[in-house]
Amino acid sequence: MNKTLKRVLAGIATATIGVSALAGCSSAQADGELTELNIDYATYSILSLVIKDQGWLEEELEGVDVNWIFSAGSNKANESLRAETADIATTGGGPAVQARANGTKIKTVYITHASEGFGFVVPEGSDLQSVEDLAGSTIAVTRGTDPYFFALQALEQHGLTADDVTLENLQHADGRTALENGTVDAWSGLDPIMASAELNGNEILYTDPSLISPIFLNANESFIEQHPETVQVVIDTYEKARQWVAENPEETLDIYMAEAGLEEDVAALALSRFNFENNPVPVQEELGPTLATIGGFMVESGDVTNQEAFDEALDTLFDPQFAETAVNGSTE
Repeated sequence: MNKTLKRVLAGIATATIGVSALAGCSSAQADGELTELNIDYATYSILSLVIKDQGWLEEELEGVDVNWIFSAGSNKANESLRAETADIATTGGGPAVQARANGTKIKTVYITHASEGFGFVVPEGSDLQSVEDLAGSTIAVTRGTDPYFFALQALEQHGLTADDVTLENLQHADGRTALENGTVDAWSGLDPIMASAELNGNEILYTDPSLISPIFLNANESFIEQHPETVQVVIDTYEKARQWVAENPEETLDIYMAEAGLEEDVAALALSRFNFENNPVPVQEELGPTLATIGGFMVESGDVTNQEAFDEALDTLFDPQFAETAVNGSTE
């Protein structure tokens, strides 16, 4: 076991240790039995791309097979977490609390970054010039993702509801394709696909970063209970990547281009809209207000069964202990 795994995790909760004890073994023993880590990577999570490219987890988790699973969107990441084909995966904040409210036993253990790369996109020269103009239009959007919850909020802010438009449920890349072939009038998109569409002549009709929470890294509760030291290694590695990105912008751009298959101008534009200076520790007081607003739309649209389920999910979603340990360790 390497030195990181040997580190005493002062932040591991008593409840976590209790679960391991009831299972007849300590957290370290449970961790020693781990042979495989299933973790996602996504083009909307640059830190995951950097970690995958650099091979840091493979170095830290000696004797453990690290399986990287591609997530095309938060909905796909949640599907992997729900099926337990992924132990740890990246989603938007809204999708994370929605998944927990609907019965997926996950905890948010780290905040990777914030992004301004969301918005309504229309074709060049479109007659649609404002959000109000979207009334009666068809909008491509991936249900259960941040662009979806952005769309619902943006419509309401401008006197519209989902009933005033037709929401075409398409995966992010397919939504961009539908926009450009004229199948839909607008697309609620995200970077880097949105950056590519913008540079291809499409226009951002409207954006408002305040409507979107940062990007969350989530872990299955059962994995946290059985392998807390491995979770700590993953979060330590994410914190290492966050600092590395800030110190190595050119190398980060190269990795982003290679791993996401992007042209340099697309990668540079998308990267310019990512903010890695956020607090990486998931704190209820900071993240709760935006998510509570989004929750109202989840209940109204039927994406969450009732307000009580949402409130319970939001109250129990965050597990800051691992990020706190990682941040404190990086400053020592």
